[in-house]
Amino acid sequence: MNKRVKRTSFSGSIGFVLAAAGSAVGLGNIWRFPYLAAKDGGGMFLVVYIILALTFGFTLLISEISIGRRTKLSPLTAYGALSRKFGWIGVIACVVPVIILPYYCAIGGWVVKYFGLYITGGGTQAAESGYFNGFISGQTEPVITMLIFLGAVAFIVLRGVNKGIEAFSKILMPVLLLFVIIISVFSLTISHTDESGITRTGIEGLGVYIIPRFDGMSIQSFLTVLVDAMGQLFFSLSVAMGIMITYGSYVKDDANLKRSINQIEIFDTAVAFLAGVMIIPAVYTFTGAEGMAASGPELMFVTLPRVFEKMGFIGNILGTLFFAMVLFAALTSAISIMEAIVSSFIDKFRLSRTKATVIVTAIALAAGLLVCFGYNILYFVLPLTNGNNAQILDIMDYISNNLLMPIVAIITCILIGWIVKPKTVIDEVEKTGIKMGRKRLYIVMIKFIAPILLAVLLFKSLGLF
Repeated sequence: MNKRVKRTSFSGSIGFVLAAAGSAVGLGNIWRFPYLAAKDGGGMFLVVYIILALTFGFTLLISEISIGRRTKLSPLTAYGALSRKFGWIGVIACVVPVIILPYYCAIGGWVVKYFGLYITGGGTQAAESGYFNGFISGQTEPVITMLIFLGAVAFIVLRGVNKGIEAFSKILMPVLLLFVIIISVFSLTISHTDESGITRTGIEGLGVYIIPRFDGMSIQSFLTVLVDAMGQLFFSLSVAMGIMITYGSYVKDDANLKRSINQIEIFDTAVAFLAGVMIIPAVYTFTGAEGMAASGPELMFVTLPRVFEKMGFIGNILGTLFFAMVLFAALTSAISIMEAIVSSFIDKFRLSRTKATVIVTAIALAAGLLVCFGYNILYFVLPLTNGNNAQILDIMDYISNNLLMPIVAIITCILIGWIVKPKTVIDEVEKTGIKMGRKRLYIVMIKFIAPILLAVLLFKSLGLF
């Protein structure tokens, strides 16, 4: 076994919670959660999501953080430390962030571009028809903005756990939350009368978001809500990509793990909910039901700029705040993704942080260039099992998020639930003398329910139902 490198720790629970929450609060919360909530019955989706967060999400989150703190290792080597026969899953858990980081940095570059537009008063350009497609199909500008984003991420990771990740999380996360609250409040105060004389308000849009809609509800439609909420929660918590194991390995042994995990759950769920308050009332007010169908890049880079443009001068200010908030969310997530890889390289190959960061940055840059060129000189169309046509970015996202992550999570449940036993995690949580809440629930979830739910997600991703 390789000699372990001396491990740094978060200075306190606040730093850990903000860093972990920053990882969880990413682009998925902002551009996917509001769309699913609007599509899946509003309040019905919210209730299902919160129940799953307290059961399914709690199980996966506490398992990975406990693995990290118990082994004091990153994902590449942590699984092998628990059980030699399961060391191979650590390789897959490390491959996931290696795949995700390049395309996340490419998207981060898009956010840099739009933030630059709005802060210089050019937000009206972003609302022009075809602007987004014209930008990403260019061969130069997307590369430059990706380099800016990747450079910022690498700089913070290079500074280490305390002076980099923890220090920046303590700054970025409170500011991010402040911007989310400001935009949410403003979104509820707006109103708009369209060309046909119909007036809609932000409060009406809030009703679309939070009031449960049971019209046409059937067993099949409820199962759709359940799977959508489960998928959103699974991806938004940053589990199954090595991040929470890595961050858990930096948590001190005397830290109150139970309280910290509860705080991460609350923070992530609150920001996801507020993302809907930010977006749904504004989109509904200015576009009606038509605009509610947008999600992903289309929502963030096409629909919302058109909404901001209709607001006039105040729209440019709101757009600046919004894309600053999105940029902070993208940065904190990308930092955690890179750190999972860097930490793995440090543990496995006994590299210095500087060498590991340089190597990971070079890999991300090379693959990131492929992602950027996938919209121009390397453009092609490949149908996926979900029926969508895909470019390089979509293929990388599909492999990492839809295939590898569910597999890692399922094997993790088997390892903890049946091989090393749930007591391994329970003992880790309780070693400070604090009793683990939801203990019986955890045992049932990790052994039986969570693997089944994850298998459902995997089968759906494969197009088997």
